[in-house]
Amino acid sequence: MTVHDRALSRMGAQLTGSAIRQMGILAAGRPDLISFAPGYPDPDTFAWDAYRDIADDLLRAREADTLQYGPTRGYAPLLEALVPRLRQQGVACTTDDLLLTTGSQQALDLVTRLFVDPGDVVLVELPTFTGAIAAFRSAGARLVGVRQEADGLDLAHLDEVLAVERANGARVKFLYVIPNFQNPTGGLLSLAKRRALLDWSRRAEVLLVEDDPYGDLWFPDVTRAEDTRPIKADDDEGQVVYLQSTSKTLAPAFRTAWVVAPPAVIERLDVAKQSADLCSSTLDQRLVLEALTRGVLDAQLPRLRETYAHKRDVMAGALARQCSGLASWAPPRGGFFLWVQLPEGLDTRAMLPAAVEANVIYVAGAPFFVDGSGHHALRLAFCAASVSRIEDGIARLAGVIRTAAASGRPVPPAGP
Repeated sequence: MTVHDRALSRMGAQLTGSAIRQMGILAAGRPDLISFAPGYPDPDTFAWDAYRDIADDLLRAREADTLQYGPTRGYAPLLEALVPRLRQQGVACTTDDLLLTTGSQQALDLVTRLFVDPGDVVLVELPTFTGAIAAFRSAGARLVGVRQEADGLDLAHLDEVLAVERANGARVKFLYVIPNFQNPTGGLLSLAKRRALLDWSRRAEVLLVEDDPYGDLWFPDVTRAEDTRPIKADDDEGQVVYLQSTSKTLAPAFRTAWVVAPPAVIERLDVAKQSADLCSSTLDQRLVLEALTRGVLDAQLPRLRETYAHKRDVMAGALARQCSGLASWAPPRGGFFLWVQLPEGLDTRAMLPAAVEANVIYVAGAPFFVDGSGHHALRLAFCAASVSRIEDGIARLAGVIRTAAASGRPVPPAGP
């Protein structure tokens, strides 16, 4: 054992890499590999010319605060510009209710540090976003899963889980939900369940942490903007901490997201962020502000919806042709992901080496579950790959599934 090993904290010794990031690294080194793994936006949708013009204008102006340290809370003009946009979505707020963060992942980390002590319970959907799982576990939280139904969280199971945890003396701090085009399932929480969850939060006195990176990416053929109304929009008692991001709409590189919460919570998050990174990039924030005020984002959104809806159709059609009888799935109504269920007994992590050999990758389902299940599921991201590569990749994946299914014996789980 090295001196570094002996110095590790208990949490440091338990750290594991993200399954999504690992697949992304593998794909980056293999241009021949068709990747359905990371939820990367299609770079062809980036407003390259507009971003170049904005950056040119900002740098030519030589205003000191463009490249200087900024307030921890965030660049004030951007905070002010977000208020009316949020109000259009039904979220009434002022700049006192807002904190800008370096991506939503930092927001998750800060919220967790603010509310969770080691041993506290955080409730999550089954399955849920692996980045959130990592953030919660890094604080020593015990994660307890709640099943999902076709229209979102199983509310009866939520009540059962809460009753069991409280009967055992657990401190349940919050429920983490992704209502819009959930990662990884692509599911959309019904409006009725959104209202019911807010009522549950009040009755149970448990916070809701609502993560909404995909809400703008609804597909017009099957969804309306009203279907994505944030839970936060009807929260008049400060029960909901709301997270939103530009990573899936403008570009991930801007690393600009925000938290909406009561001012007392925002003040504490501000202090927590000071110890994390002092402030997010002022240049990024100014670029995002200009993209909002010049109408770049509003002009982009119809194109994004059309692009990703078409890719969803291509992937769902390829699956129907190639995997009929081998798998089940429900085409999503927005977002980036298509969730596939294989027959019980197959293990999608154990299938990954064969998939890599066939030059196609995905994210296995098990890492999205906190209860040890999900071995026969997988997540396919249709966002980044071209239409031709989607068609080719599904054909390759179907061959891998057929071979595993024809083996006549269950594939053992590949570990916890």
